[in-house]
Amino acid sequence: MTHTLPPAEELRLLDAELWQLDARRAQLLARRAWLVAALQPKWPAPQPTGPRPAASPRPEASAPSVQNVLLVLGGVLLTIAAMVFTLVSWGHLGIAGRTLVLGAVTVAALAAPLPLLKRGLRSTAESVAGLGLALTVLDAVALHGAVFPQTLGAPYTAVASALLAALWTAYGLLPGATGLRLPRPAALVAAQLPLFFWAIAADAGSYGLTAALLVTAGFDSLVALRAMPGSVRVVAAIGAYGVGAWGALAAGLLTWTASGPSAAARAAALLLLASAIALTAAWLGGRTAARANGQALGLAGASGLLAVAAFGGTARSLLPELWTVPAHLAFGIALLAALRLDRLPDTVRRGLAWASGAVQALSLLWALPVVGVVVLGPLAWASRAWTGAPSDARTAVTADVTWPPHAEAAPLALAAVAAVLALAVRDTAWRPRALAGALGLAWATVLTLPAVLELPYAAGLLVQGAATAAALASAILLRQHLTALLLALVTSASLAFLALASQTATLVVLSGLIALFTAASWRLAPFTAPTALAYGAALAVAIGSAADWSPAHTALLVLVVPAAAALLAGRLGDSKATVPVEAVGAAAGVLAIASAATDLPLLATVLALCGVITAGTAIRTDRRPVGYAAAALFLAATWVRLAGWDVDTPEAYTLPVTIPALLVGALRHRRDPQTSSWTAYAPGLAATLVPSLFAAWGDPHWTRPLLLGVAALLVTLAGARHHLQAPLLLGGSVLLLDALHELAPYLVQVTDALPRWVPPALAGLLLLALGATYEHRLRDAKRMRHFLTNMH
Repeated sequence: MTHTLPPAEELRLLDAELWQLDARRAQLLARRAWLVAALQPKWPAPQPTGPRPAASPRPEASAPSVQNVLLVLGGVLLTIAAMVFTLVSWGHLGIAGRTLVLGAVTVAALAAPLPLLKRGLRSTAESVAGLGLALTVLDAVALHGAVFPQTLGAPYTAVASALLAALWTAYGLLPGATGLRLPRPAALVAAQLPLFFWAIAADAGSYGLTAALLVTAGFDSLVALRAMPGSVRVVAAIGAYGVGAWGALAAGLLTWTASGPSAAARAAALLLLASAIALTAAWLGGRTAARANGQALGLAGASGLLAVAAFGGTARSLLPELWTVPAHLAFGIALLAALRLDRLPDTVRRGLAWASGAVQALSLLWALPVVGVVVLGPLAWASRAWTGAPSDARTAVTADVTWPPHAEAAPLALAAVAAVLALAVRDTAWRPRALAGALGLAWATVLTLPAVLELPYAAGLLVQGAATAAALASAILLRQHLTALLLALVTSASLAFLALASQTATLVVLSGLIALFTAASWRLAPFTAPTALAYGAALAVAIGSAADWSPAHTALLVLVVPAAAALLAGRLGDSKATVPVEAVGAAAGVLAIASAATDLPLLATVLALCGVITAGTAIRTDRRPVGYAAAALFLAATWVRLAGWDVDTPEAYTLPVTIPALLVGALRHRRDPQTSSWTAYAPGLAATLVPSLFAAWGDPHWTRPLLLGVAALLVTLAGARHHLQAPLLLGGSVLLLDALHELAPYLVQVTDALPRWVPPALAGLLLLALGATYEHRLRDAKRMRHFLTNMH
């Protein structure tokens, strides 16, 4: 029986056979091409013997460009010729001749483009049509000079421009002239003039001229939205934006300079007309084309701003100047009602919302100086502390600054914008930012109220203290903890400076701030605990000043803060608040040392106490390196104590400490050879060498410097002999400084004896020597690299 393959298997075999046949055919064709090329005679190609023809020059201007230039030049020259004829040769012809010449030339120029368009000469037709349009303008000018010489220029211009606009529009709509692109844009340009010059002729005043501009801009907007040819839309858009902006600015100026409610109302009507035109353009433009959304958004925003300026200008003429900004802000907030109108396009609603935001931002910018004065004004009390409590809160914040004019309405503006941010912003992405802004504005409102209302000084302190407590509570309870915490810190600092006016206020306020920030540390310890310690240091200084203590005695009280910081850091462990707490404690310790610098015995005591606190910190496993600082503080305390006792021979007190310290260090180094020489020998050596060095610099005799130099030399040699870094560097440094002390008088004498050019010359020689040495080393390095490169 014959075995029949399945169709799929048979198809696979056929495809494989066909692929092999195609591959074999390609091989055979390649071999055939090679054989044909090999059998052809190899004759060299003939080379030209004569000179090569020059390459044709590349044209610098294309044919269409040349054509357009020629046509434009021809049209311009014909227009100039017509002007010269009209102005110069016009008087030599009679009325019939004038009419015949002008009419014939104008009709010919306007009729010529029609057959040119039929023959496909579009550019030539456009040039001739432009000449014809220019001739109609010259006809209007000539008619005014010959037929209507008594007519005023403004009314004649209004009528002539209207007729020209109608004539050019009709000419552009003729069946044979619809292909021309020039007549209808030119007609639109002429249409910009009739209303404006009619207002001038009617002596309509500033309001009439502005209304004419706005109506013209409205007409341009409708044309730009409805016209089909692109050139007409472009000209209409330019006219709408240009004339509309001119009219809106004129209306705004009339509003600003209005002398009464009647004038303000008329100017507001003009602004509302401009707003309506912009809003209509935004509404229709946003619906007609998706690419016009950006323009519609801007037009809607401009419409909202114009409406706010209209209503706000009217209110400005009726209300005192104090309420100008709040009135504008109220109308700006009212724009947000458009967000609830579903019939408005989304682009228009967003534009009105942006306009409302711009008005609110300008209101906040107006209120910002008041907030700045209230927050930063108390800094002036740092230079006049405890000179007496001021009469009221405004006087307290304006010690060195001027209160802004008409600032009584600033809290109202701040509160209104805060309410808008808290209630109107519902977008998920913007909601957290809006709440943070509302919190900050509410804080600013509360902070400015005492100064605005001129409350008593004590009431102002209470309000700021309550604001600090509220900000801390918000930081604990709300999600905006960073913003609220920053506000609490700023308010507390301003309150602390404000309290410097009175001694009692200072002590009470600092105590209250310490308690407040300490209570908040159970949730915000990384920020509030260091702040409480900082205010604790300030309270210690204030208590010392109130008790008439000297700064040195006050330093002992300040040391309570570093001790508390060390204890608190030990309890916190690995918390994020540990490092900030220790940093504030260290800063307080530095403050105590600086305060006691004028009293050496107390300075020694302060240094010793700081050493005790630091040594207690070094007990912790993760703070063992702080032990070096503790040793340095104890050593410094010893030296200061010796200086305070007027000891002439410090070695009698330091050697009994140095010898046992060196023995202990040597014993430790022997038991543990890995111990650093700085740990084993540096404290003992520094205990004697450094005080002796200071004493040697003030000793006029030679005995102490000689003995110190010998001791330093022996220490240096010992360090070099045993390869110990600490003895080598300490001994060498002391030896060098001691030698400089001995050579200093002679160096001064030599310096006075040398000419002034010698030091620069020596410095130059030193630099040359260093440069030569550097070059020599680079050359040796290159040789070594070459040698290593050639090695296998």
